[in-house]
Amino acid sequence: MTDRPVRVRFAPSPTGYLHIGGARSALFNWLYARGHGGRFILRIEDTDRKRYIDDSMPDILAGLRWLGLQWDEGPEVGGDHGPYFQSERLPIYTRWADWLVDNGHAYRCYCTEERLAALREQQVANKEQSGYDRHCRYLTTEQRAEREAAGDSYVVRFAIDPIDGSTTFHDAIRGEITVEHSLLQDAVLLKSDGWPTYHLAAVVDDHLMEISHIMRSDEWLPSAPLGVLLYAAFGWEPPVWAHLPVILNPNGKGKMSKRYTLNEDGTSVPVHLRDYIADGYISEAMVNFLANIGWSIDGSREVFTPEEAMAAFSIDGINPSPAAFPYDKLVWLDGVYIRELDDEDLYRRLLPFVARGVGMSEAEMAARPELRPAVPLIKERIKTLADATPMLGFLFVDGPIEYDDPAALIGKKMTATDSIVALDAALAALPEVDPWTHDTIEACLRSLPESTGLKLRSLLTPVRVAVTGSNVSPPLFETLEILGRERTMERLAVARDILRNH
Repeated sequence: MTDRPVRVRFAPSPTGYLHIGGARSALFNWLYARGHGGRFILRIEDTDRKRYIDDSMPDILAGLRWLGLQWDEGPEVGGDHGPYFQSERLPIYTRWADWLVDNGHAYRCYCTEERLAALREQQVANKEQSGYDRHCRYLTTEQRAEREAAGDSYVVRFAIDPIDGSTTFHDAIRGEITVEHSLLQDAVLLKSDGWPTYHLAAVVDDHLMEISHIMRSDEWLPSAPLGVLLYAAFGWEPPVWAHLPVILNPNGKGKMSKRYTLNEDGTSVPVHLRDYIADGYISEAMVNFLANIGWSIDGSREVFTPEEAMAAFSIDGINPSPAAFPYDKLVWLDGVYIRELDDEDLYRRLLPFVARGVGMSEAEMAARPELRPAVPLIKERIKTLADATPMLGFLFVDGPIEYDDPAALIGKKMTATDSIVALDAALAALPEVDPWTHDTIEACLRSLPESTGLKLRSLLTPVRVAVTGSNVSPPLFETLEILGRERTMERLAVARDILRNH
């Protein structure tokens, strides 16, 4: 471990949208920083210009903010260790690459793409280990001078030393790891266009930004020995290394894809945070859910606050084994957190989803009186915010309801004639209800079985479908109160006429 002040970083590349695995890495870093009075730094590693996506960075920033993972230094915030975009730090990388060359830890490689391609073909044909043959590492001073005088293009490669040695480093999650240098390459540190590779840029930035702990996906574990050797070559104090376990598909088989993954029942599950936001999951549930993947607050508890997670989080509590992505648990957790929201908070969160779902602007939805009183009716029934629209959409239809199948207006074990009788009875009785409240509506409708000879449950089915368009809806009496007398009567009449003509 280290006695340095805790400074951790999340360093995404804007080559795609924020992946659920990246969000988990960011969360673990943020929890560690907050729990240890440290700093959480956001650095954008935008050196891969070929795969750069314009709207990737806004998506990353929005996703982190949605999760509540506000960074202490980085884009839009600033800090004493900037710039925080690697594309704005190119002179820094060139300076340190030249330092490595001048001090014998790296060399300029003038090999052309054609030579490297031919080398790969020869290695494949001879069934040899593929990789650079270190040709330019052994150029004489005169040969280098000739290349430079000719203006030949070059890359800067790291000189693994000793070539036949090994490197051992400590990973805070996995323990001691030893890698033979024979398995490593003299990796490119600086490309011919002056842009750095990940290996150089990450090490230089982590040192200059005083990063104390590097918690990153274990996909970077194979490159860790190179990082260790670079720190040694520079003579810098290395950080604490911690490579986070891979996230598996929900069925526990195979690494979670960067594009989609499959649930245990074979259905597709999103892998980008933006999709979960659009699908109506709430941030508190997602934070709780992600914290549980590869770490546990106490071995048994599944529901906890970010503050509780901050206080308990530790690197040595991270399980090194791959962790499945338990999608169904997220659905359950989201329902738990929704039920804990107060009605006004839930109303504010539901408003944009319901507005979008019924084709209104948020301002138009906010001006409608129906949503706010409907919130407590569905609170126990929804698992995501997006679930509200199918349940409440009928409230925002100002004309007649359209029925996909008129037969749905016929109650179970009823005939069309029975349903017409039920609707006629409701149409005759409800105009007398005063005041129009759910209590008086309920008393009115509960009195109808005596005059119609129909069972209450059967009688209420065509009424429910007539006003909501569905057999499944919020509690009927409260629904009718919100809908209002005029629209209730209009829909009952339309439904009755449909059945008469059916």
